[in-house]
Amino acid sequence: MSVDTADLLEIPDDGDVTASLAVHGWGDGLPVIAPTPERVAEMLSGCGGTDPDEVVAVLPPRFGEASRQTIAVSAVMAGCRPEHLPVVVSAVRALARPELNLRGVNATTHCVAPLLVVHGEVARTAGYNSGLGAFGPGNRANAATGRAVRLILLHVAGATPGDGDASTQGGPAKYGYCVAENLDASPWAGYAPSVGVDSPSAITVHCGEAPHNVHDMESDHPARILDKVASAMATTAQNNACISQGEYLVALCPEHAATCARAGWSRRDVSSYLFQQARLPAGELTRAFGLRAWAPWMEYLDDDTPTPMTAHPGNIRILVVGGAGKHSSVIPSWGMTRSVTLPVEP
Repeated sequence: MSVDTADLLEIPDDGDVTASLAVHGWGDGLPVIAPTPERVAEMLSGCGGTDPDEVVAVLPPRFGEASRQTIAVSAVMAGCRPEHLPVVVSAVRALARPELNLRGVNATTHCVAPLLVVHGEVARTAGYNSGLGAFGPGNRANAATGRAVRLILLHVAGATPGDGDASTQGGPAKYGYCVAENLDASPWAGYAPSVGVDSPSAITVHCGEAPHNVHDMESDHPARILDKVASAMATTAQNNACISQGEYLVALCPEHAATCARAGWSRRDVSSYLFQQARLPAGELTRAFGLRAWAPWMEYLDDDTPTPMTAHPGNIRILVVGGAGKHSSVIPSWGMTRSVTLPVEP
């Protein structure tokens, strides 16, 4: 059963809200804000006059119906403000897209978690952090929005550990995983237009692992920086090594992105270079997986032939995140999923 205002409990003023909700399997184990009717109504004001009972999406594996009101309940519990609700609603729409494969994402033994990236005007007006420490703590918009998405996955989709979430070890990204694109510090146009979404505000959901750090303090040429990025991509210790269409989200810090742009490299140039450099010998893939990985033509390769980690440069997505310090990151996907970018709409 999904959380809705009809399900709200009578809890004394001095009662333990978290414990009372946990009896019904609600919550993520952290303290929550009680989703009173008044708070839910205030949260729904973030979506204007839209119908609170309209079903935004149906989410597997439970195939629960996520109405705006149900979404608002989880947003209240997570600590969101009304201005965050359109972002959460748009993320729910993205989660329901078939190419994202939410049923597989929720049910796999892998540690995958949906990463929500906020783009454009709403990142500024709603207070999302795109700069220093963007993947970390300290920002309400990032933390609460990421947590709201996870609570919706628990309450509506049924992605509870053991029942709907079979992840062997889980992962901290499953508590909340939200960041904003640092468009102000990017030398390129925004990420959303680069994938065909021309909207003042947009979101991307990429289902992947936690960020894999890549640092380079010295290089003044793109190749030296990107060779390190490629080394983080070229490993048998992630699903992309055996799944042809696995995506990589490469989050370049502003300094690394600027180095690439000063040399005349576009976002597409970066993806193409990484596609060529992020490779492993075919024989290593065979030893790791017992087969020539993901494509029939690979059966004809010599053991020492460099083999790409994904089928096409377009599967390597580039955006700018973070502040000063010359640390970037690679976020491999689960493999059997595609990222989704959508306009932010209430």
